[in-house]
Amino acid sequence: MIFKRKLYESMLKWKNERHGSTALLVKGARRVGKSTLVETFAKKEYKSYLLIDFSRTSKQVNALFEDMMDLDYFFLTLQNIFKVKLAERQSVIIFDEVQFQPLARQAIKHLVKDGRYDYIETGSLISIRRNVKDILIPSEETSLFLHPMDFDEFLWATGKEIVSEQIRQAFLMKRPMGDAVHRQWMRELRLYMLVGGMPQAVDAYIKHNNMQDVDNAKRDILDLYENDLMRIDASGRASKIFADIPSQLNSNASRYKVGSAVEGETSERLSELITQLEDSHAVTIAHHVNDPGAAMGMFKDSKRYKLFLADTGLFVTLAFRNKSYTDNIIYQKLLSDKLSANMGYVYENLVAQMLYTAGHSLFYHTFPSDKGNYNFEIDFLLSQGDKTLPIEVKSSGYLSHKSLDEFCYKYSERIGGRILLYTKDFRQDGQTTCLPAYFAGLL
Repeated sequence: MIFKRKLYESMLKWKNERHGSTALLVKGARRVGKSTLVETFAKKEYKSYLLIDFSRTSKQVNALFEDMMDLDYFFLTLQNIFKVKLAERQSVIIFDEVQFQPLARQAIKHLVKDGRYDYIETGSLISIRRNVKDILIPSEETSLFLHPMDFDEFLWATGKEIVSEQIRQAFLMKRPMGDAVHRQWMRELRLYMLVGGMPQAVDAYIKHNNMQDVDNAKRDILDLYENDLMRIDASGRASKIFADIPSQLNSNASRYKVGSAVEGETSERLSELITQLEDSHAVTIAHHVNDPGAAMGMFKDSKRYKLFLADTGLFVTLAFRNKSYTDNIIYQKLLSDKLSANMGYVYENLVAQMLYTAGHSLFYHTFPSDKGNYNFEIDFLLSQGDKTLPIEVKSSGYLSHKSLDEFCYKYSERIGGRILLYTKDFRQDGQTTCLPAYFAGLL
């Protein structure tokens, strides 16, 4: 199925403003819908398009990029091979999965300068970085990033456009919506948590309305990711770190403990591997910030971090991947709205995904209590001008938010508000604004 994606408008802006002066590089994790989005865009916005999929192209096509001196011959041959007629300034050439042909990416410099056509590239960031060491990286690129489908896009795909707009309006009003409306919106959010935002899983849900089919689609994606991770690190350490993310979040530790996933290893020794995992965009990383002020990026601790899956639907499947679908209690409990407090790590991953997709860098902060025998933790910190917005995530009640209170007392001059994201309706609890979790992507 072809899904409506927010990035389409950014692509249209590139086309209308750049007029071929740069190529467009659409990056993102595997299976987030890059190829489908780009081809849909080409069909709608150009008179004609030529698509080269470098994951399965011929030796004849690949050989064309070894000599770019005669562009007339280059374009003539491409049109002949692909049986496409290109029109100057009205056609686009797509380099799909460009990471498999680094010479094609290098050629962008000359193709853009020639100016006859527009160019769009797609690729997985980690593969792109691994395959460009011997080429000249073109500066004539505009990069855009495609995430898994966000909550809005999921609602659009499932025919709930009006719900998406109502949630946005309610966020601006900042008032309770009442039990009936709130329950409906939370039901939609829980469904999004289970299905996730990978187009393949969303497609399975829409076509079959069966969570086992959805789970099978997500398992296929996880298998693909595992194969990719084995290419990154044949020893299997990257795969172990990835697979252990749900367990580590469930342990409620203040950092990801590499030694628990890979015996005998430390974050310092595996720092490059963690960077490669982050580059895959299958995971999202939240760094501990030692000084929680407005310029948090300057004070992040590169050795203390938490790892989340970029898609919560995949997270739900990964958490019980070693068991059958019927044994995955997260499905059962979320569908029946009975997710217990000790499974709040699912909501924490969801909020991480929603904040990151909305454009926020992820930071968190821990600090010792006055008694010194335990630590307080703020789940997420956002910069708002010269102020800091602390966020605590709860999967159940709201009466206790001790960490949030202590943090705001300790750093009172830096605070620009305080947010509790939870499963209940909007309410104001003293200075703490309690927001339903479906508002997370609007912060």
